[in-house]
Amino acid sequence: MADDDGFREFVHARLRRLSRIAYLLTGDHHAAEDLLQNALVKLASRWSKVSAGGAPDAYLRKVLYHEHVSAWRRNRHLRAEWSTAEPPESGSGRDMAAETVRRLLLEQALAKLTRKQRAVIVLRFVEDLSEADAAAALGVTVGTVKSQTSYALKRLRELAPELHVLVREPKEAWA
Repeated sequence: MADDDGFREFVHARLRRLSRIAYLLTGDHHAAEDLLQNALVKLASRWSKVSAGGAPDAYLRKVLYHEHVSAWRRNRHLRAEWSTAEPPESGSGRDMAAETVRRLLLEQALAKLTRKQRAVIVLRFVEDLSEADAAAALGVTVGTVKSQTSYALKRLRELAPELHVLVREPKEAWA
């Protein structure tokens, strides 16, 4: 890509949100980086066509979720858990302990879902997409999004009742 025609700006403006979404999907920082990198490579190779079509966000979202499910299918036998220890940001004036608890509750709850359920929950409730937009991003019907959302929420109510605290917290605190 000799002339990126806005690709760098597009990525730079969305990198934090995309990184968070990739992490919520994978539950692992390294896997999230790999997932996002693969999705961005695919977007970069088609940037002129996708950006001319006017929907690079939708294209990237679809690639991200499809890559996530495909990677899981390819690596089922290689699954492993990795622990990470990142120091919290200091001096921000925010309640880092409460934010950490919220983040951990969300991560643990998402880990209890299937990949498809996790993708639907992240699309619907983290990215705040409509059922139709989530269906388009995943390449499934609206009915599938509705049923997967219903199954996922039922499973979360049963397996992660501690999530009730997140319902009362603002969405911005999830990051």
